[in-house]
Amino acid sequence: MPKVLKVVSGNAHPTLAREICSHLGMPITGSELRKFSDGEIFVEISENVRGADVFVVQPTSSPVNDHLMELVLMVDALRRASARRITAVIPYYGYARQDRKNAPRVPISAKVVAEMLMVVGVRRVLCMDLHAGQIQGFFNIPVDHLYAAPVILEYIKKNFEDVIMVSPDAGGVERTRAFAKRMNSGLAIIDKRRDRPNECEAMHVIGDVRGKTAILMDDMVDTAGTLCNGAATLIKNGAKEVHACCSHPVLSGPAVERIINSEIKSLVVTNTIPLRPEAEACGKIKVLNVSSLLADAIKRIHNEDSVSSLFV
Repeated sequence: MPKVLKVVSGNAHPTLAREICSHLGMPITGSELRKFSDGEIFVEISENVRGADVFVVQPTSSPVNDHLMELVLMVDALRRASARRITAVIPYYGYARQDRKNAPRVPISAKVVAEMLMVVGVRRVLCMDLHAGQIQGFFNIPVDHLYAAPVILEYIKKNFEDVIMVSPDAGGVERTRAFAKRMNSGLAIIDKRRDRPNECEAMHVIGDVRGKTAILMDDMVDTAGTLCNGAATLIKNGAKEVHACCSHPVLSGPAVERIINSEIKSLVVTNTIPLRPEAEACGKIKVLNVSSLLADAIKRIHNEDSVSSLFV
């Protein structure tokens, strides 16, 4: 008897889950998530999932701890309801920046999250544009790591000419080089010095950006300090205009105000995370839809087909 496909959504991004189900041509599985007066989270799956192949769509975005706890409790509820296999679909993996021990007496939080998910019953993970690809190694279960690159590349090719791809820091060079190769364009790197967490000072540009349309590439934009300082540096070095592309629009704190007042002409993001109201109202921010990419991956995983053709 073939496995039945079910898609369950948490409260983090129900719109994305509904769009995924629309591409799959199926309804979303009913569930109830609410909080008690003291803040405890209550989860109940409203439909029979016995023997089903269940995909739980839940980016662990802000508030990260609430959405992570929702994911853990949903997986436990599904396991206790005899789901045959539970796949956590995590378009944005929270705590990913804490992926190594870079100071004394600090946790490797990305590893802790991975262990929590495995212990509670997740048997496969589907994620997109991890902050560090080696986070896949924190899991002892299969991890399918998708990239938003196909969607972003298509947008860049349609909307910009005479571009140069720019990495905002040394850590993003590999990602930016891959985009530059597929765009058949040049590559530049911004040398920066970070004085405090979430703050940085762009120093100078490695590469010639004069007269070019500079495209800043990053996996996420949080407080936007890196991108805005980088854009100002690129303009000082002769770039014609600056645009930015990021997969995950975290956009916390003063990010939206900084973007509005910056040299960035547009910020292209994907819908792995729902935008805050002030970000939705910002005319500079353009959202690309990755629901079809996630739906295709879910279908291939369910049918035991290859997912590698979706990788870039």
